[in-house]
Amino acid sequence: MLVLRSEQPQALRPLLDQLLVLGVGHVEIAWSPHPAWVLQCRQLIAAYPTLRLGAASVCTQQALADVIEAGFCYAVSPILDRSLIEAAGVAGLGLVPGVLTPSEVHSARSWGCPMVKLFPATSVGPGYWRRLVDPLGHPLPFCLAAGGLGPQDVLPWLAAGVDAIALGSGLLTSTTGAGVDLSTVQSLLTSLSG
Repeated sequence: MLVLRSEQPQALRPLLDQLLVLGVGHVEIAWSPHPAWVLQCRQLIAAYPTLRLGAASVCTQQALADVIEAGFCYAVSPILDRSLIEAAGVAGLGLVPGVLTPSEVHSARSWGCPMVKLFPATSVGPGYWRRLVDPLGHPLPFCLAAGGLGPQDVLPWLAAGVDAIALGSGLLTSTTGAGVDLSTVQSLLTSLSG
C-alpha cells in the first residue's frame, strides 16, 4: 500500500497512471483541508475504478466527512478515536485506526476493529506486533505497519508478523522529493509476487 500526499490530488494523476501499470492495487491519498480536495478526489476515484483508493491522515470529524463525501472506499487514521470509528461505521466506511500501545490495540479490538495501523511502526521495531500476541491473546487485528518504513523494511516486517505495510515518504525520489521511485516499487512488487 502506498500513501501519497498532495494538496491538489489531481496532481497525482501521472503517478497513479504509472502505479496502475505497475500493478499497485491500493493507494491512500492523504486528507487535506484544501477546498478542492473533495471534488478532486471524487474525480480520481471515478477515473481509477480498478484502484482501491483510500484516504489517509483522517484525524477529525471534518476530515471523515470529506472522505465520505469524496466517495473513498476506506480511510486510515494515525490515531485511535472511538468517535471516528463509530461515525465511519454509521456511514458504512471502513476506518483503520492507528494504534501503538497494547492498550490501544486492546481497545481497537474490543470496539470491533478488524484492522489497525501500527503507527509509527519504526518506533517499536519489526518484532513488536508478534510480542503482543501472548499478553493480549490471539487473534490480534490485521496489522498494517506504517510510519518511517522504507522499501528495505517490507520483507523483514512481513516475516516478523505484520500483515501489510504502508509506504509513504520512504518511496520519495531523493532528487526532487516530489515523485515516487517507480523502479523501487516495481522491484518490491516483483519480490512480493515471487
